[in-house]
Amino acid sequence: MFGTSGIRGEVGDEVTAELALSVGRALASEGYERVVVGRDVRESGTVLVDALTAGIRECGGDVLEVGIAPTPTIARGVDWLEADAGVVVTASHNPAKDNGIKLWAPGGQAFDTDRRAAITDRVDNERYDLEPWTGLGDRTRHEGLLERHSERIQETVADLDGLQVVVDVGNGAGSVTADALVELGCDVRTLNAQQDGRFPGRPSEPNAETLTDLQRLVGATDADLGIAHDGDGDRMVAVDERGEFVPKDLLLALFAREAAGDGERVAAPLNTSLAVDDALETVGASVTRTAVGDVYVAERATEDGVVFGGEPSGAWIWPDESLCPDGPLAACKLAAMVGRDGPLGEAVDSLETYPIRRTSIEVEDKAAVMERVEAAVRDRGAAFDALDGIRIEHEGGWTLVRPSGTEPVVRITAEARDPERADALFDETRDLVADAARQLGAVE
Repeated sequence: MFGTSGIRGEVGDEVTAELALSVGRALASEGYERVVVGRDVRESGTVLVDALTAGIRECGGDVLEVGIAPTPTIARGVDWLEADAGVVVTASHNPAKDNGIKLWAPGGQAFDTDRRAAITDRVDNERYDLEPWTGLGDRTRHEGLLERHSERIQETVADLDGLQVVVDVGNGAGSVTADALVELGCDVRTLNAQQDGRFPGRPSEPNAETLTDLQRLVGATDADLGIAHDGDGDRMVAVDERGEFVPKDLLLALFAREAAGDGERVAAPLNTSLAVDDALETVGASVTRTAVGDVYVAERATEDGVVFGGEPSGAWIWPDESLCPDGPLAACKLAAMVGRDGPLGEAVDSLETYPIRRTSIEVEDKAAVMERVEAAVRDRGAAFDALDGIRIEHEGGWTLVRPSGTEPVVRITAEARDPERADALFDETRDLVADAARQLGAVE
């Protein structure tokens, strides 16, 4: 039921009011008595919130509803409202036809493996503790979380007087970023700031292909940087003062180097570039690798000595602040870095970069293909890490084959310090996966 980022899928197919009702019942039956509930801007969220909150109340839980808000605001709200759990109805960066449900524990941490398994068990087996009419929970509205989130960021980041920032909200819920930057003294211009769950301004996922308007605007003006979010504001990506999209692996390297010191660690997934390792080596820090998904990065960030967590999707976690990826906080921290150290483009250019190749192969049976790939790797006598997929360390590089957590595809990544080596590793790995899929007749 749960993927790498909660429950997510097409409304009316994988994601229905019936499912939301069941999750709400399971939460309250599992003992979460006070639950913060909010959503992103998708209109389908109104139906799902109604069903989810009905399920919570039906099993005796109280709902603290906060309306439309960024995912990190709602996740932080679990502690602020002294609740037991939080729920965000969101499909994050997915297209408008999708929606989903993500669950949060105190401390801003996404439900871990054990918590997710407990909810799944109750839903699968319909084990709910339904209350009589005298035991139904309450549903109350709570205001002020957006302002509190902005204020908290302002306490964390120094004044940024005079910095010029363009914020592409992407028609989503991430307005906190612009508010906080204005209060910190920035000159802020927004793009796609009107909330609209159809995402008419651009696709919800912010990347180099979808942010052409932001890149042109920043490049044509005196802006110091551009910021962009996905639909629920947990992801944050950047455009430098030249109007160039900052590769997310390099943004991770900058944040990691800024956060970590001698002997400290940064949590990052298995598909993270060697550029992060090299950036951290300059300050005496290191990477501790996790499975792919911000929930796994957050789990590792709870360990001693881990001062930051991030993944190339655009999720950034400062565990001293919150274990939820916080796009508005990341935006303001990046602006502070630029205000203190100078142009973002120069910082990006100072990093060592290496060729990294990525692709996906559509398959009908991801598990069977992965089993065949693992068998082929074993037959070759290669050592590999099976933490999440199959990761192989090669001379001068690495490769990773892993099934998507949300789509019927197997993802392939290869990186090396030499371009020809990267191409060779990528071609070899892609052929390995394609052969396995063809042998099984599992190609879409």
